[in-house]
Amino acid sequence: MFAALTARGFGARAVGGAVRNALLGLGVSEVDIATTARPEEIIAAADAAGLKAVPTGLAHGTVTVVSRGQPYEVTTLRQDVEAHGRHATVAFTDNWSADARRRDFTLNALYCSADGEVFDPLSGYADLAARRVRFIGDAGQRIREDYLRILRFFRLTAAYGAGPPDPQGLAACVRERAGLAILSGERVSQELLRLFAAERGPELIWIMLDYGLLPRVLGLVPRPTLLTRLAAIEATLTLEPDAVLRLAALAVEIPEDAERLQERLRLSNDDAAKLVRASAATRRFDVSASESAAKVYLYSRGEAAYRERVLLTWARSGDTPASGDWRLRFELPERWRAPRFPIGGADVMALGVPAGPRVGELLRTLESWWIAGDFTADEGTLRAKLAQLVA
Repeated sequence: MFAALTARGFGARAVGGAVRNALLGLGVSEVDIATTARPEEIIAAADAAGLKAVPTGLAHGTVTVVSRGQPYEVTTLRQDVEAHGRHATVAFTDNWSADARRRDFTLNALYCSADGEVFDPLSGYADLAARRVRFIGDAGQRIREDYLRILRFFRLTAAYGAGPPDPQGLAACVRERAGLAILSGERVSQELLRLFAAERGPELIWIMLDYGLLPRVLGLVPRPTLLTRLAAIEATLTLEPDAVLRLAALAVEIPEDAERLQERLRLSNDDAAKLVRASAATRRFDVSASESAAKVYLYSRGEAAYRERVLLTWARSGDTPASGDWRLRFELPERWRAPRFPIGGADVMALGVPAGPRVGELLRTLESWWIAGDFTADEGTLRAKLAQLVA
């Protein structure tokens, strides 16, 4: 893609997260490219190089170009003409520094040429080296251009920052917090879930609560202590952070909480279902009791739901993340694989029971008997019991 643009005399540099992460030695999942070429010139350059160009955001100068199966967002240098709190009207420019000044944070205003030369017009590298997340120019103005930058400030600080948040940025976020109300649920949830999954996410969630920002975002009374406990348990078990489960620990107590969050944040059906399941964690496992009840839950709900419930009830218990009893309960799926119930409706009807509700009733009765016996009855024993029930 670089070659396609430079062959026609246009400047092209990678920009933003790819450069930031590469300089930190972190993984790079996507590369955005800034260029002096206008959108129609990007498309022409891509076509000439045999690359697929998709006009995904022409009004803002963005073309998605697919090279060797990998999509790249290629965007014309631009500057904001007018901002509306959620999006901006832009004008194209040939000035790299002007393009940098319209971005959100100094560590995202780093550019890199194809041969690895870094262009740093706003001292973003110094902030990156110091692990400091700092708004470009006037923080309040940057936020008023797009109020989502309040959440991005906390998310990037959680992911890349060291020490307390930048005081000027924090003060501006607090002053401009009313603007959060105009953001769409989809944009808020995208940033919020990334914040929950970040290395210092729980710590920054506490700060958002202290400054009155979190209730505005969630519309519910949060419980950050549970979130902190869950994060500590995940770390002890060397689990990847589960952003949705962390949201559940923070804000879900009853099923209605899950429903309100789904509506407010426009969550996917899968994420909403996980929140609903989380509300069941208020009914705790007794970790000191036998594993029988845990096996029943694992059998009936599946491994994912089982592990979610163990983690949340562990966090609610107040027990240490180093608890051996809880670890054993969490690791149950590794020691015991839930069996498959081997009897079906055809087996019942083979004994002369006509199709209808009676078939389901017999199956449920038989399965309950099997479960109550700790799943020990084999298929032959189950068939004998079924014949007894039918008789």
